[in-house]
Amino acid sequence: MAEKITTRAADYPQWYQDVVRHAGLAEDSGVRGCMVIKPHGYAIWEKMQRGLDRLFKDTGHVNAYFPLFIPKSFLAKEEEMAEGFAKECAVVTHHRLMSVDDPKRPGKKTVVVDPAAKLEEELIVRPTSETIIWHTYKNWIQSWRDLPVLVNQWANVVRWEMRTRVFLRTAEFLWQEGHTAHATEQEAKDEAKQMLEVYRQFAEDWMAMPVLTGMKSDGQKFAGAIYTLCIEAMMQDGKALQAGTSHFLGQNFARAFDVQFTNKENKLEYAWATSWGVSTRLIGGLIMTHSDDAGLVIPPRISPLHVVIVPIFKTDEERSQVLEAANKLAASVRDIPLRDWLNYEPVTVRIDDRDNVQSGAKFFEWETKGIPIRVEIGPKDLAKNACVLARRDVVGKAGKEFGVPLDGAAKRIHDLLLDIQKALYDRARTFREQRTRRVDSWDAFKQGIEEGGFLLAHWDGTRETEDKIAAETKATIRCIPFEREKEAGTCVLTGKPSEGRVVFAQAY
Repeated sequence: MAEKITTRAADYPQWYQDVVRHAGLAEDSGVRGCMVIKPHGYAIWEKMQRGLDRLFKDTGHVNAYFPLFIPKSFLAKEEEMAEGFAKECAVVTHHRLMSVDDPKRPGKKTVVVDPAAKLEEELIVRPTSETIIWHTYKNWIQSWRDLPVLVNQWANVVRWEMRTRVFLRTAEFLWQEGHTAHATEQEAKDEAKQMLEVYRQFAEDWMAMPVLTGMKSDGQKFAGAIYTLCIEAMMQDGKALQAGTSHFLGQNFARAFDVQFTNKENKLEYAWATSWGVSTRLIGGLIMTHSDDAGLVIPPRISPLHVVIVPIFKTDEERSQVLEAANKLAASVRDIPLRDWLNYEPVTVRIDDRDNVQSGAKFFEWETKGIPIRVEIGPKDLAKNACVLARRDVVGKAGKEFGVPLDGAAKRIHDLLLDIQKALYDRARTFREQRTRRVDSWDAFKQGIEEGGFLLAHWDGTRETEDKIAAETKATIRCIPFEREKEAGTCVLTGKPSEGRVVFAQAY
């Protein structure tokens, strides 16, 4: 019998690891803090890539690729970024190894760094690419006619994290990073806001993950940014997840790398910049937004497989008859394009006809992998010209529909996929609303942080107070919401005046 998944209530961190392992998403590698993304996990990332890439291109962006290695002097040119990333940088100092006799193993060889191969200038393994990209943009931008530059790259980055967790925080991770250059300050600000809206749309419409949108505090903004915009999601343990950020960089990087252009008045001016990115931590967000004690749950719109059909049979004759019905149903499901979304990708269907695996084991496998719909067809169902449909977002018999006519099953599956997508979003949004509350005193704040969730509290706007709250409660300002009401009040810690409430939470 397969090992059970730890329940969320018993041990949330272990539950998360169990879901990742049972679903076959990723595993630890031979390098501390780095992960191997397994085929099922990578297939989800590919769906995310395709969806985001389409949204980027719909807003006029193009893809390019920039080097993995960045001269150390480039990072030093933007002082705030250098300070912000210094402790996380992996540094290349030599370009060659050499074989020598191993002093601990007579007659054997080992490899060591060749001291003669020391680099003239050390290289940083990119933690983010603003510096190398703005060095490149100096060659691309001379006139206002060269602007805007709207570039995105899909890449890996390295940030030498001390405490790691698969998908959520790893030393190496996959992401996309957009880097744009503009002729005016307002164009760059509009771009930063537009890309945050793209992230919100993807998180909510594709991942069924409700998010808050707003601005980061100075204590939480990106190193090198004038300001940072963000989407913040609530996980099932009440903690926040920063799911995406978009930064207005002003002219900081243009000045650092001397990227000037001749404007329409024939005067030299520094370009205005943005950068924005999301990463494979979205898969961690997916897990902790929707999954349950039975395993992974994937919203249909980003599921690499939408429907699995499990034929049930004992004899060769039953096998032949059931498989014929299964193939016919699979073909009819694929023929129906999903309305409203995914009309540019087919509905994906797999028939699990493995002879060496029992039906119950198949049910368990596809349930733990989070496939949105499972179809069961056996001889008894076939005699009624029917099948059984099981939706993954509702566990047990409550999620099953018995006696669904085969002639109408494709249409019913189509409707169920749309319903599951909406139901997952509605459930997550309701959970967030139930775990979001206003607090007006320091005691209520501390108690609320212990209980988990989002706290709407007054803050006096100073970095000093922000740091004190974080030191005492491990709670940070997740965002200053765009839609917050102007509400005069007093800071929960200092009692000083406040213009409105901000969102506090403990976070991943």
